[in-house]
Amino acid sequence: MSSFLKVANQLSGTAFTLFCAGQASVDAEGTLVHSGDMAAQLAQAVDNLEAVLGETGMSLSNIVRLTTFTTDVELLLQHFGVLGPRTGALGVAPPSALVGVARQAYPELMVEIEATAVQ
Repeated sequence: MSSFLKVANQLSGTAFTLFCAGQASVDAEGTLVHSGDMAAQLAQAVDNLEAVLGETGMSLSNIVRLTTFTTDVELLLQHFGVLGPRTGALGVAPPSALVGVARQAYPELMVEIEATAVQ
């Protein structure tokens, strides 16, 4: 079944939908971590996304849409393997977009992830 059909099936009927705003490489206090390290920033952003999903009883397997914003598309693509195994292990490949941006909220921030999840 294509990713599109999986998402369409998941969205039919009554469902709880979480629109998760951008998750970035920040700690619990909102302080930027891993300045200058794309792989570590991506991993931290995914950790933070997973934590938000967990607060609602969901996991990465509930994601039906994923958008990644980065200040360096080429560098992010070199490290995108940080995300793939985490969603792939759950058997999900949500429709995704990768968007290059001039800068993020913090100048040192290189990547931010937003997601839509359905339960």
